Amino acid sequence: MVATSSKCAILIVEDDAMIAMLLAEMLEAMGHSVCAIEATEAGAVAAALAHRPGLMIVDAHLQQGSGVAAVTAILATQSIPCILVSGDIAEVLGQSPRAVMLAKPYSEAGLAAAISRAVAS
Repeated sequence: MVATSSKCAILIVEDDAMIAMLLAEMLEAMGHSVCAIEATEAGAVAAALAHRPGLMIVDAHLQQGSGVAAVTAILATQSIPCILVSGDIAEVLGQSPRAVMLAKPYSEAGLAAAISRAVAS
């Protein structure tokens, strides 16, 4: 288990239920809490408003809407550190300049490093 220095409530936006569940387990093992798991752009925006998370981990490509668009909408009204996850980082690089990019597949150590970068910025 890799520990991270800052513990926070995290919003997960991931449309693959298995990946979302495994990510939540990994985050909780690191000492974080998961305030919500959403699978759509609209759900992500609503959950960010309702829960005011300390961090968001958002899949760039969702089946219903766009993770990048969700991050853009959320960051227009709130300042929440964000990690944008994608299997093709080059495709989304620069689309959300305030997000830390994390390539899939990622390790627990890679996730911990991305969390540290996101909360430090």
